[in-house]
Amino acid sequence: MYTDELRFNDQGLIPAVVCDHATGEVLMVAWMNEEAVRRTVETGKATYWSRSRQKIWVKGETSGNVQVVRWVRLDCDADVLMIGVEQTGGACHEGYRSCFYRELRDGEWQVICEKCFDPEEAYGARQ
Repeated sequence: MYTDELRFNDQGLIPAVVCDHATGEVLMVAWMNEEAVRRTVETGKATYWSRSRQKIWVKGETSGNVQVVRWVRLDCDADVLMIGVEQTGGACHEGYRSCFYRELRDGEWQVICEKCFDPEEAYGARQ
C-alpha cells in the first residue's frame, strides 16, 4: 500500500505542507497519521490529525472552509507530504486565507493580508 512508503515520526505522524493547487501559495502546515492520509486519498477531502485534540479532523467540518484535494506529493526522504488543494474560504483558524499571514518587517511581525472570514462566526467561543 502507498502508506507503507511513508516515513512517519516516532508519534506516527508525518507533516503535510498544504498549498493552493494552482498557485503554489502555502496555506498551512498540518500533521497526518496513516488513517488521515488514507481518508484524504479515499475521500478527496483534506483530513488531518489534531495533536491538541488527539483526533482525526476533516478541514472545514466546523468552519465550512473545506479543502478539496487535487494532488498529493511526497518529498525525496518520504517524510513530508505536500498537498495541493482547492481552498474554500480561509485555511487559517484566525480567519486568513493562509496561516502565513504575518511577515517580519523591520524586526516586527506585521499582518500582510486581510481576513476572509470571521473566526467567531465559524467556531464560536472555542477559539
